[in-house]
Amino acid sequence: MAKISKIRLVVQAGFAAISNGYIKGFAKGRIFEGEAKYLCVPGLNCYSCPGALGACPIGSLQATLNSREYRVSLYVFGLLVIFGTFLGRFVCGFLCPFGLIQDLLYKIPFFKKISSLPGEKFLRYFRFVILAVFVIILPMFVSDITGLGQPWFCKFICPAGTLEGGIPLVLLNKPLRSAAGFLFKWKVLILIITIISSIIIYRPFCRYICPLGAIYGIFNKVSFYRFKVDETKCTKCGACQKVCKLNIKLYENPNSMDCIRCGECKSACPKKAIQ
Repeated sequence: MAKISKIRLVVQAGFAAISNGYIKGFAKGRIFEGEAKYLCVPGLNCYSCPGALGACPIGSLQATLNSREYRVSLYVFGLLVIFGTFLGRFVCGFLCPFGLIQDLLYKIPFFKKISSLPGEKFLRYFRFVILAVFVIILPMFVSDITGLGQPWFCKFICPAGTLEGGIPLVLLNKPLRSAAGFLFKWKVLILIITIISSIIIYRPFCRYICPLGAIYGIFNKVSFYRFKVDETKCTKCGACQKVCKLNIKLYENPNSMDCIRCGECKSACPKKAIQ
């Protein structure tokens, strides 16, 4: 394993442990309700995880968009802009717990790994559709008889919430086990599909579904942490693209919206042209 990969794995595991450090939650089957829950962590980390000490930005965004009291949260938008401006999708590569889970799943041996799917170029824009429809439009404009909207993405799609929050809480609480119905089974099915596909293809949820990755990807070209290719050194040999699990041509687009800043391209460049 390359040095940068080892460093990234340590950082990912450390940040996941810090973000979900409420051990009593796993013992008692209850979520943490302290003051820290008002703070958003940078990555996709479910609010309902028994160990979660902070809130998920996507969940927080929906919670304000679907409320009667607020229509927009400058706090949540402000944090997303700050995280995006400083780090871009570095958050995805180093600070997202669900990104770590997908990375570990991809390490499981499989007879044939897939580098990309048919229609890959268009599929990668699907996460922007998820962001627009399930995170913004539906929570804002579709409400129940009480006038409240639903957290559509968290409730009907997010596999991270099922893995980190739904399954642990159902296993640890007998009343929840008896109440779990079709919706829980539907979310478990999505999680199973995500797990299996993550073994075969690198980070499918990040590539095609994650609305948080879509937001941070917009900032990749302007964030303080970004890549630059020295054209006087670059020979376009393709070594960077060869090691890139997302199949990005770094020599053409070093700040692609898909780049999670893993740094393996930088380590693989024989001319040290990537800075």
